[in-house]
Amino acid sequence: MKRVDQAKVQRAVSMLLRAIGEDPNRDGLRETPARVARMYAEIFGHGEQNPRTALSKKFDEDHHEVVLVKDIAFFSMCEHHLMPFFGKAHVAYIPNGSVVGISKLARVVESFARRPQVQERLTSQVADIINTELKPQGVAVVCEAVHTCMTMRGVKKPGTSVITSAMRGAFARDIRTRTEIMALINSR
Repeated sequence: MKRVDQAKVQRAVSMLLRAIGEDPNRDGLRETPARVARMYAEIFGHGEQNPRTALSKKFDEDHHEVVLVKDIAFFSMCEHHLMPFFGKAHVAYIPNGSVVGISKLARVVESFARRPQVQERLTSQVADIINTELKPQGVAVVCEAVHTCMTMRGVKKPGTSVITSAMRGAFARDIRTRTEIMALINSR
């Protein structure tokens, strides 16, 4: 993904304001195109990062039990409506001789979330890259998010959330392992 072209965003926002019957030159809106351009640069600013980079430094460790990072906050933009969706990701893996720094799992989530996205793909992308790069015994990713494209518009159902999961390896094959990870995720 390429960097955000803020000049193009500003022109597009000015056109959008005119299209909805507003005057982009009135006091309250005069700086809005530039503000929106900066916001988009911030929102999509990490989307150009390669998530493999976060997983490239591994440490030999003879640990073969679950590693779980819970409640990784994320913010993304629905690619269908360009409206935010946000929530928490829970990322787990069972090492197979090597581990990564736990903050790296949050960086992977961030990298994929900072793109126009759908939650289902985000969940799978996080699981797949961890599975490919770490070659663990298993990977589990569960994301829960609120989609403003559903709560503010369309069916207008505030209070709803969407839960997606992606299970690979031992988490996909073994019901006991899957049950264990879901119990750990749901524990408070």
